[in-house]
Amino acid sequence: MTATRRFDVSDSGIEAAAWLMRNGEVVAFPTETVYGLGADASSPAGIERIYEAKGRPRHNPLIIHVSDLEMARRMAHFNPEAELAAASFWPGPLTLLLPKREDAGLATAVTAGMKNVAIRFPSSSVAQRLIRAVGFPVAAPSANRSGKVTSTRFAEVARQLDGRISGIVEEDTCDHGLESTILSLVGSPTILRHGSVTREALEALLGPIEEDSAPQKVSAPGQLKSHYAPEAAVRMNVDRPSGNMVWVGFGPDCEGCQFTLSSSGDLHEAARNLYTVMSEADASAGPNDVIAFAPIPLTGLGWAINDRLRRAAAPRPAGVHQEFWWR
Repeated sequence: MTATRRFDVSDSGIEAAAWLMRNGEVVAFPTETVYGLGADASSPAGIERIYEAKGRPRHNPLIIHVSDLEMARRMAHFNPEAELAAASFWPGPLTLLLPKREDAGLATAVTAGMKNVAIRFPSSSVAQRLIRAVGFPVAAPSANRSGKVTSTRFAEVARQLDGRISGIVEEDTCDHGLESTILSLVGSPTILRHGSVTREALEALLGPIEEDSAPQKVSAPGQLKSHYAPEAAVRMNVDRPSGNMVWVGFGPDCEGCQFTLSSSGDLHEAARNLYTVMSEADASAGPNDVIAFAPIPLTGLGWAINDRLRRAAAPRPAGVHQEFWWR
């Protein structure tokens, strides 16, 4: 195993991390959503190391992260709807799936050989500085092992990936706490994954938007049915715990809950806390315990939270150790 270096967010730390990425290595770094596991998107070796470090299936494509809109336009064909969405929500937690330019220069494995590419312009200043230092888009799925909870804090990234990647940029600034919304603008506008940019906000800008809730095949990151799962089994919409449940509450009616996503019922707070609380509940669960989540309303960010809980609660392959479940 390789020794994993730690980098601070000074100019020298960012440049040292970027140097590794320019040379085919993988470095975890914070964004405003979750920690990303980044490599130069033009480097076949770097992209292969992402898949190896995560244990990620090769048919599951990656999001590329850019430092400005012009860099994005060099990677994909922007139609008027894409320009409007970018003007309204970038930089920020919205990923656009667009037709890839033939001369983009991306490693084939970034898009899993598909003709479209998922692009995001993060608002995190650390992420922007790192991408500029690399000088090319950075491919970055969430910084966690496949089959493990997504990481929003440095300590969790280190726990899962220490010795498996070349470096980690240290800064706990993942304010949103959920992965980005993925919006396909290849054909009719379609939400492929709910995230911090809500459906209501997108429809206010673009009009009616479809939702691909049961894709026949993976066309973008974050579409696998079983995903974001802790070791313990997960149940949703539990009003009152029973038996061997570790109960995670939501809102003021939380008598008997061991953890809560938000005692005030604030969906933004719940989104920020989701993965941290899921990890803490998992650590406290016994061998036969179940993590039970109180109902989360299906409105605004509640769609994204319920999406993650549904995937965490999805049936898991029998006879396969969770560390190797594809996510």
